[in-house]
Amino acid sequence: MTILPLYARPQYAEAVTDWLWQAFGGDGLPRAFFASIVERSQRPNALPLTFIAVEDDRLIGTVGLWRCDLISRQDLWPWMAALYVAPEARGRGLAGQLQQHVIDYAAQQGFDELYLYSACRDFYERFGWQYIGDGLDYPDTAVHLYRYALSSSGGAITE
Repeated sequence: MTILPLYARPQYAEAVTDWLWQAFGGDGLPRAFFASIVERSQRPNALPLTFIAVEDDRLIGTVGLWRCDLISRQDLWPWMAALYVAPEARGRGLAGQLQQHVIDYAAQQGFDELYLYSACRDFYERFGWQYIGDGLDYPDTAVHLYRYALSSSGGAITE
């Protein structure tokens, strides 16, 4: 299994777009919205950035590093966003590997911290994320906010 930027394998852009739309397109977000993010995330050294996990030329996961993922909290950035693992690849620790890839990349870029939001609890804490409160996703969904310290004393994956 290899994790690399989507711009290195642009032939997977349509599949990533479909995954994001199907997994995160609730509240009526159109496929075109996700296509726009994927298109703009294929520029080296710029945000947003999409990473993919590939195994034997099969796309098995994706995760993003975005400037903004929660419109109500634009004061926080950057964000780990759109973590998705294909159903057939689940249960193998890939979600943790994708997270660690984004964490390592963000640290190399000089960021001090990373943020994410999720509707579920108790998943990201296992990977060293710290719950920092609740936020509001559009149009009116309560979500949980997390922070990951990228300093040497920051969180670490515990699973």
